[in-house]
Amino acid sequence: MLGSVRLADEDVDRAVRLDLRAEAGRVLDPRSTTPARLTGRVRIAGRADDAASEGEMEISPLARRRIRYRLSFTLDGRRVELDGWKSVGLRRPLTSLTVLPYVLHADGKRIGEGVLRFPLVTGLVPFLSSFRFPRQDDGARHTASRWKGEPGRTEVWYTTLTDPASGSGVWVHHELTAPADGSAAFAHGWAAVFPRNGPVEHARFGPEPWEHPAGGYAAAGVVAGPGRIAGSAGTLAWDLAERSGGTPLYTFPRWSWRHPLLPAAQMLPAAAASYEGYVTYGDQKLILRDAPGASARIYGHGNAERWAWLHADLGRGDVLEIVAAVSTRPGLRRLPPLVFLRLRRSGRTWPRRPERAAVGWAGAGRFRARLGLPVWTVTGRAGLRRIRVDVTQPAERTLTLDYADPDGTPAVCRNSERADAEVRLERWWGRWSPEAAWHLQGTAHAEVGEH
Repeated sequence: MLGSVRLADEDVDRAVRLDLRAEAGRVLDPRSTTPARLTGRVRIAGRADDAASEGEMEISPLARRRIRYRLSFTLDGRRVELDGWKSVGLRRPLTSLTVLPYVLHADGKRIGEGVLRFPLVTGLVPFLSSFRFPRQDDGARHTASRWKGEPGRTEVWYTTLTDPASGSGVWVHHELTAPADGSAAFAHGWAAVFPRNGPVEHARFGPEPWEHPAGGYAAAGVVAGPGRIAGSAGTLAWDLAERSGGTPLYTFPRWSWRHPLLPAAQMLPAAAASYEGYVTYGDQKLILRDAPGASARIYGHGNAERWAWLHADLGRGDVLEIVAAVSTRPGLRRLPPLVFLRLRRSGRTWPRRPERAAVGWAGAGRFRARLGLPVWTVTGRAGLRRIRVDVTQPAERTLTLDYADPDGTPAVCRNSERADAEVRLERWWGRWSPEAAWHLQGTAHAEVGEH
């Protein structure tokens, strides 16, 4: 919406622009009142430019004959509230729906007033095309095993989290391996604790015969299923209740998880989860309450030639997931890493399609990754946004583990559940301008691996 404002300390009008996103928890019913959450950017020429404004919207065109906006943003370093309303009238319905009078308040005082208008000529088509009706997708159904008895397959259930009280990181990895030579499948895995002060502690469990459990992973007392991860290995023991937030996140294209045509695919049934329970290691015990983290799934033929992975909890249910990998297939090993990057903010995922970051448009505009240790980087642009992610895995906070693919090829991963990450998101407004930034010190989850 575009318009103007007259501030109380000025005698001239200033141009105003609002770029907002409204998210309702249910389908709009014009006969009743539908609440929605507002997020977006507020600009007042020369006085304000807040890309993190937020508020609420009351949509009641028939029941109360109004649409009300309440929006909070920063103006000259102080928090300001915009209170606006559209009074829906039958005589001039188009005008009543597209004109928004409003007032500004700060510290309980009125500091300005103005009018905003929705530009039908330039804004109607983008507005209509922006409507989304989210798929109903229950993450719990993705915990069941995908394996159908084929040789040469690997299936993984893993959970990573950060204890907010101690700053410690936790990683529990469960794996089913079906050897390529047709021998019996087996279950194995490991658990690790990354204390804030002290060396990394880890222990392996298995191998055990795979017994085709229903609902997830289960072998020799170690379980990973809907809502619960529990088990023991060496001096480690854990029992965690998982409470998932939001819908599943598909790092790779959704079709690649439903139809395993790629060498491997990864997705997160619980992308923004919280955990309660305990983890013991040695003579130490972590009591977890509302620990942020995620549970993910992998299914495929084995590991990539080289890869990097990041999961970053950004707060308020926002997450960033990255997988960058080089294929083991002949002819593809010399290509740069394919990057799959998914940034979920306020319930919306960018880029809109996972393929955009990996292959761009007709091969142009792919996201790029520079893999290495202790620092690796991902950069890319999609639409009007671009991103840069710098991940640091200090050696003292990184665990090195070796294992093997189904065909027996050895692999090694270097994992840190206390990595650092710098994430910078920019948007094009005639020039590149900062939109959001996150600094994660010891709370990012990252890994670099190779054959």
